[in-house]
Amino acid sequence: MSATVTTTKSTSTPDKGNGPASRMSLGKVLLIVAGALIALSVLRALVDAAQQADFDRVTSAGQIGAALSMAVPIGLAGLGGLWSERAGVVNIGLEGMMILGTFFGAWAGYQTNPWVGVLAGVLGGALGGLVHAVATVTFGVDHIISGVAMNILALGATTYLAKRWFEPLADIGGSPKNSPQVDPIQTFTVPGLSDWLADLENHHWFLVSDVAGILGGLVTDISALTVVSVLLVVGSFFALWRTSFGLRLRSCGENPTAAESLGVNVYLYKYAAVVISGGLAGLGGVFLALVRSHIYNEGQTGGRGYIGLAAMLFGNWRPGGLAMGAGLFGYSDALQLRNGGATVHALLLLVALGLAALAAWRIVRKSYVAGAVSGAAAVALLLWYALTDTVPGGLVGATPYIVTLLVMGLASQRLRMPKANNRPYRKGQGT
Repeated sequence: MSATVTTTKSTSTPDKGNGPASRMSLGKVLLIVAGALIALSVLRALVDAAQQADFDRVTSAGQIGAALSMAVPIGLAGLGGLWSERAGVVNIGLEGMMILGTFFGAWAGYQTNPWVGVLAGVLGGALGGLVHAVATVTFGVDHIISGVAMNILALGATTYLAKRWFEPLADIGGSPKNSPQVDPIQTFTVPGLSDWLADLENHHWFLVSDVAGILGGLVTDISALTVVSVLLVVGSFFALWRTSFGLRLRSCGENPTAAESLGVNVYLYKYAAVVISGGLAGLGGVFLALVRSHIYNEGQTGGRGYIGLAAMLFGNWRPGGLAMGAGLFGYSDALQLRNGGATVHALLLLVALGLAALAAWRIVRKSYVAGAVSGAAAVALLLWYALTDTVPGGLVGATPYIVTLLVMGLASQRLRMPKANNRPYRKGQGT
């Protein structure tokens, strides 16, 4: 009898480790956002005229729009990783599934229309997820090894197929390394609101213009696939945390033995999660091919599948935190496109102040070592900002990867993964 009670508790509360103590309320999130906006506005008002122009770019509608475009594929890859790992399957193969999405999305898109390409890319990524599920769930292959193999397999398969399918299309722009041009997916701008926000942004008023620039980037020239991606993040939250299906799926990632003892088909839920994971990663690849460039290019994923995993870890295996992490990484990636060296240099001051605030908070919480490390990093960045006028081009190009390492280093102390993640499971263990 006592065994039965224990089993029921472990299955019905699979997220106990992510309880209220590890979550942030809506009020705290809004307070942090407001504080960040005010800090950015104060910095923009205090720096000299030349540096002020750089801060205008940091909050301009163009910068925010570019950041959103960069963040979507990272967020979709991270969302795919979240689905898989919540069911207990580590998915290092997200990069390969994104590659399949870029290839099959462009292949079907240039022959028919971009929305058929979207469907083909999602199916291509889901196929990669199915292969990963067969290896890990059915045959018990180590998840990391299977994921790495998936990345290698996807790269090799698309390289071979590109030579077979795209090279004969040289007369319409095809080659062994890229597809012909694909028609763009529809974009939209909120009429009236976009122009009004642009006018407010151009006044350079304290705080008001910064907020207007940020909001303007969210309502100007937005791809329909971006809207779909946002809905998927919201839908994933409700599916995983507000439905019985999501409860069963998460129980497979926390305690599959207990879940099986209560009648949950663990294999079925793991398969479903990993296939959905591959489809979401494939959609991220489609975004790169059909929205960002309108063409398939070899190597265009650029490691975004791995950055998506980092965004998922930053978000502590939750959709809201994942979206914030993807936005951060996408923003740092977009800095390369908007006068990178000077803009990243201006941002050093903001990051330094943020680290100083983090150091103070750590010391108040009696985490003296972490506070000292954050404080030392803040001092180093302040000196870098004061003694230089720009950032070398090589470092600008590496900005998103450096941000990934810094954020993961700061966030690693509060991570709590699903308990059965990457653990072998065999049917019948719960009987």
